[in-house]
Amino acid sequence: MSVSLFVTLTSWVFAADEPLEVSDPEVFAGVKKYIYTQAQKSADKTFRIQSGGKDVALNLITVHSDRLSDLGDNKHVVCVDMKAGNGAIYDIDFFITVHSGSLSVTQASVHKINGKPLYNWKEEGGVFKKVKAS
Repeated sequence: MSVSLFVTLTSWVFAADEPLEVSDPEVFAGVKKYIYTQAQKSADKTFRIQSGGKDVALNLITVHSDRLSDLGDNKHVVCVDMKAGNGAIYDIDFFITVHSGSLSVTQASVHKINGKPLYNWKEEGGVFKKVKAS
């Protein structure tokens, strides 16, 4: 998925050796806007993602406001639940980068399908890293 700038922040803090600060609500609103914008580009107005070599059309269920994880280097991941036309529930991880007062989605990845993980997360020193599903 290509990098897309989706929201300009009204408030941010930058110091030479400190990470950029953004509020959780700004990140969640940005992800929702990104999903909406991408869906508007498809003929059926659904968010599209590749999964198992197939193009899957999804509709937003919820952005998990309790699942914003720090990946380090001004990068974060947001968990979103989406529903496919066949009723399957997809847990999509949206990877976010914060830079120069803006947020961008750098990747969207299928984390789970109907609760079954394709990969897991492990916290190391306050930073989350992707690991193989067990």
